[in-house]
Amino acid sequence: MRGTDSGRYGEDVFRPDESGEADRIDLGALAYDEISAARLTALGAGPGWHCLDVGAGTGTLARWLLQGAGVTSVLAVDRDTEFLAGDHLKGLVAQVADITAPGFEPGRFHLVHARFVLMHLRSWRRMISTLGSLLVPGGVLVLSDAVDLTTADAPASPYTDVMRAMWQGLRETIGTDVSWVPEYPRLLLEEGLSSVAAEIHVPPLVPGSAVSRFWADTWQRSRAAMLATGQVDDARIDRALRDLASPERAALAPGMITAWGWKPPLTGGAART
Repeated sequence: MRGTDSGRYGEDVFRPDESGEADRIDLGALAYDEISAARLTALGAGPGWHCLDVGAGTGTLARWLLQGAGVTSVLAVDRDTEFLAGDHLKGLVAQVADITAPGFEPGRFHLVHARFVLMHLRSWRRMISTLGSLLVPGGVLVLSDAVDLTTADAPASPYTDVMRAMWQGLRETIGTDVSWVPEYPRLLLEEGLSSVAAEIHVPPLVPGSAVSRFWADTWQRSRAAMLATGQVDDARIDRALRDLASPERAALAPGMITAWGWKPPLTGGAART
């Protein structure tokens, strides 16, 4: 699919039916759920809130919203909800849906949340608008995606070579693009949201950590896409994997930017923070 616009996340790469894909997603959750939960807590998520979790994956954050934050309900949406099958937690509803489809209209929510979703969509700009439109007045849109602050300009190494090849390979195969992600604050302001802010978390890339294991598995699953770029070969990828597991090597992992903004209430009121 190289050089086409037809590839999609979950179909050409990272298919949910592949052995171990749920474990890879859970490694990402282990690396970032605590950060996401802290931000959602600070934004006031709690009783009385009806929430939409887009690209819910294995449902770790959706379950936390109900059990940890005490929200009233969570609609967990994904194109494949296999990992949520059999979860009968009160207030949790899993819905199979393609958010890019014209008929996507799940309702209105106090919180609309999407993490590591829009970066994989070629229609990301339209989807920011779509998700913002699903807020009730006074509701908050919270969007998180990967941001790579160093790879492009870092000295060549097996790690940086492979990370660069991964971003290019995924862009050419399924449309993944993180180049626009730092513009989130401006983009949310353009949607008419208020009290917009953003933060970046970069987890430590240490051997055996959840984030190191996540990237190792991600590289393995996107190996064909990386090889197709011509930037790396199997030996270079294998060397990068060994370095990722070695305490004798060091690198700065890609981070996660989280941006949020509030839909203005119907009548005047204090600005949200």
